Amino acid sequence: MDGVVVMLNGKDLPCVEVVEACGEWFVRVVEEHQELTRSFDLESFALAYAEGQRMRLGLDGFERL
Repeated sequence: MDGVVVMLNGKDLPCVEVVEACGEWFVRVVEEHQELTRSFDLESFALAYAEGQRMRLGLDGFERL
């Protein structure tokens, strides 16, 4: 599937997003056929998980919303 860009809600796939809400940190990982959201109590744990997913997916970075 080289050269094909898949979009979901206007975003390239795969993607990794980090967001804080109500004192909890969420990491959303979107791939071609799946979406996974994990929650963390600590920002550092969320960022470490997001960085690992970024590396696994071969992305340049992740998005902090």
